[in-house]
Amino acid sequence: MSIYELYELYLQHPSVQTDTRKLKPGDLFFALKGEQFNGNDFAHAALEAGAVYALIDETPKVPDERLIQVENVLTSLQQLAAHHRLQLDIPVIAITGSNGKTTTKELLTAVLSTSYKTYATQGNFNNHIGVPLTLLSIQQDVDIAIVEMGANHEGEIAAYCQMAFPDYGIINNIGKAHLEGFGDLAGVRRAKGELYDFLRNHEGAVFRNADLDYLGPMAQGIEEQITYGTANAQVIGKPLSNSPQLSLAILSSGLETQINTQLVGSYNLPNVLAAVAVGHYFQISIDSIKQALENYRPSNSRSQWLQLGSNKIILDAYNANPSSMKLALENLAAMDRPNKWALLGAMKEMGTSETEEHQALIDLMEQLGLTQVILCGKEYAHCRHSFYWFENALALKEYLLKQPISGATLLLKGSRGSQMELVLDALNA
Repeated sequence: MSIYELYELYLQHPSVQTDTRKLKPGDLFFALKGEQFNGNDFAHAALEAGAVYALIDETPKVPDERLIQVENVLTSLQQLAAHHRLQLDIPVIAITGSNGKTTTKELLTAVLSTSYKTYATQGNFNNHIGVPLTLLSIQQDVDIAIVEMGANHEGEIAAYCQMAFPDYGIINNIGKAHLEGFGDLAGVRRAKGELYDFLRNHEGAVFRNADLDYLGPMAQGIEEQITYGTANAQVIGKPLSNSPQLSLAILSSGLETQINTQLVGSYNLPNVLAAVAVGHYFQISIDSIKQALENYRPSNSRSQWLQLGSNKIILDAYNANPSSMKLALENLAAMDRPNKWALLGAMKEMGTSETEEHQALIDLMEQLGLTQVILCGKEYAHCRHSFYWFENALALKEYLLKQPISGATLLLKGSRGSQMELVLDALNA
């Protein structure tokens, strides 16, 4: 089946699914393969569940005219997404970076949705499967699309750009994330820079954080650059207080607008400023931008400020790497609150730098003067420290149920695989 024939089929049935557990009647089912699964084995089940067709790349044991055999299902999915993108006459904004991609995407969506029908990546569906599924979910009545792009090795962002064909790009920052795949910080920089490379070659534009010196040279040659930051930028913002939830002043046309967000931590300032810059660019009024940002409530264990019993919780446990951990810890240390605790899960995908990076984190915490630190995860096992340590979140939870914490401000952070949210119930004292 050619891509044109497949696209005609998609136009008749524009809902695509790769998981039979989420399948709805009328969906097109793509039988993807992974290390732990083979979607071809579920193709008949998908048809029985209501899929109109199922794309497979293995010869079926039981023939069915609703089974469409292609050379590679994943490739077909990605080619279909790229073809669909080319039919959409709308601006696409791509977001990548080591920290804050999903929060920035959500903030942009909140701002742009005040004036445009906006579609954005759902959750953190930002990989080789999530990007094409995002593109295929964009309907013809959408005005602007936002595509989040994650990566753990070089070449991924370049491939996603060939699918999404972005007109605008944001690199939030570049830090030590996914070192197992990138090797070192230079590898991360090359990988994230693939977004700038695409935009440079296709006359695109970037929204650039002027506070990050390394982004300037990376963006050299891109003609249209909209800058934001705390100084020397087109959109300037300043944090107003050291309260848990971020308040900031936006300086524009000689006027100052105060925005009181529900996001925890000054490290979210660049994410908010990116949303303001995008809103300004697309001619959204500052009053609408302010309202959208103040109404946005973080969720999914990202920059949340919770009250559990007598404890205040900073829940930021969806992901973690050395740079985001450092920012979160320094933010906690700077807070004008007594009895500050850090409950830290491990950082995943650190590769050969695993022990070194976890030790550096411990060395930092020993200098911050926190009331107590508790470490969680086998990645800390070979580090030198005097803190409490537990092998996993369940073991930590059992300890906290027997030794409850009360009247504390706690940072709960770690990579998603550390499952630090499991200890929340034990902090309701």
